[in-house]
Amino acid sequence: MRRRHNSDKDEDKQKSQSPTSSKPDSSFRCSEKRVLAFCLAFRMVNSVLVQTYFNPDEHWQGPEVAHRIAFGYGHLTWEWKQGIRGYLHPIIFVPLYRLLALLHLDTPWFMMRAPRLFQSLFSAIGDLYLYKLSAVLFDDSVAKWALFSHLSNWFMFYCFSRTLSNSFETVLTLVSLYFWPCMRSSSNCSFVSRKWALAMAALACAIRPTSGITWLYVGLFQLLMAHDRFKFIFLEVAPIGILVLGLTCILDRLMDGTWILVQLNFLKFNFLSAGADYYGTHKWHWYFTQGFPVMIFSHLPFCVAGIIYSKQWKFSGLLAWVLGFYSLLGHKEFRFVLPVLPIALMFSGYSLAVIEDPGYAQNKGEKSSKKHTRFPPKMGVAILFLLATNIPMAFYMSLVHQRGPEDVMNHLATEALHGKVKSILFLTPCHATPYYSMLHHNLPMRFLDCTPSEEKGVPYESDRFLMDPVPFVSEYAKNSSLPSHIVLFDSEEQKLRNLLISFAYREEKRFFNAHFKVDRDLQASIVVYVQIR
Repeated sequence: MRRRHNSDKDEDKQKSQSPTSSKPDSSFRCSEKRVLAFCLAFRMVNSVLVQTYFNPDEHWQGPEVAHRIAFGYGHLTWEWKQGIRGYLHPIIFVPLYRLLALLHLDTPWFMMRAPRLFQSLFSAIGDLYLYKLSAVLFDDSVAKWALFSHLSNWFMFYCFSRTLSNSFETVLTLVSLYFWPCMRSSSNCSFVSRKWALAMAALACAIRPTSGITWLYVGLFQLLMAHDRFKFIFLEVAPIGILVLGLTCILDRLMDGTWILVQLNFLKFNFLSAGADYYGTHKWHWYFTQGFPVMIFSHLPFCVAGIIYSKQWKFSGLLAWVLGFYSLLGHKEFRFVLPVLPIALMFSGYSLAVIEDPGYAQNKGEKSSKKHTRFPPKMGVAILFLLATNIPMAFYMSLVHQRGPEDVMNHLATEALHGKVKSILFLTPCHATPYYSMLHHNLPMRFLDCTPSEEKGVPYESDRFLMDPVPFVSEYAKNSSLPSHIVLFDSEEQKLRNLLISFAYREEKRFFNAHFKVDRDLQASIVVYVQIR
């Protein structure tokens, strides 16, 4: 679907393809079904191929919490004790776990892969709505290449099927942007549901309050364009916002046993007190010079060209707004801006559509009437360039880099299934591996704490261990009973090997982890030591 101006015929065509039309275009609907089926198959394969460890929140703030609800045991991190995490996101995995238990499929293989397979269902919906959004803003040609750019991007492949709240936030963002009237041309506003847009935006904010950065921009646009501002604020925004907030508060009350306002606590910690800075900071320009360019990777020139020539200033402004706002925060991570990455890749799709049909841009979005090669040489070069630069990166990051934590937990889960594990001590940086959600056995486990201290400059337990491992473990052995298994990275194992042998431990298994360091010394492998009986 393309933007049109002052054409009754084109307006009728748009209405026939609208989400609320009583007589939708059957070929367009058929196309949507094919796109959804393809994306679902792609994301399911994608989820199985993701076998590496990216961020602790993927396990500790989603499946770990759901596992606790479903099976009665699991660890809640310090964020849950301080009321800055809500149950709305983890709760979606609870039915999955209970179904696995009912079918007796809660084995190590399924416990490792099922949550990501489940997330792939939502990711496929996000893919579909990027396609639909691109079709609304431009046409089916751009939608096709926007979807190609989206699916071929290495970071989306690496991250979108993970059980991060950011992944679910991205899906809700794409669905909501599709329905917002203000993000389309004025001729398209009549058939777009603001209520659906507001509901999806409210859910995104309930799951991650920082999503409000995106919706502040969109909401102000809508407010400026709306003729019924009173209705928009008091009959739509307020009721929907209060309803979603109320439901999340009730859910948190049922889970925690106390009334808390998670969203307010979250904003206080991350914005007012800068508590997240405890985990490291970057300079203000990091998202513009390193973060987002790395995520886009070889799509960058196509994205920039698409932003310039498509003249979709609302969406390019949204990109700049989100990146600029997040730049004001000290603590920065790639995943924080994941929800706007598909928007950038949509512009890459526009550039590819222009390469396919050079007359496309000159005719302001109209396909050229001149005959041209179906795949001009430049198009073939562009496609090969994007695939050759993204596929190796996607596979390496998803299958190789930092796969040790996943492999070691899969090994321990298998050993525990056969009764060979009694207790485990993780001498690693805190939250460096999955936990009960993957082990799936109610065994005594201990990891090094990293709860932020109220006193600035005071190192947490995990840092104290890394600074001087030998005295730390010696003191631990005096005050606590030794576990049957110890897990640690090779960088610390080299310092502790002799001490562990003196405590009657031997190396049981070693797993490859990484070829290069990330934010600490190289952690080339992760090792399991077992106590000799």
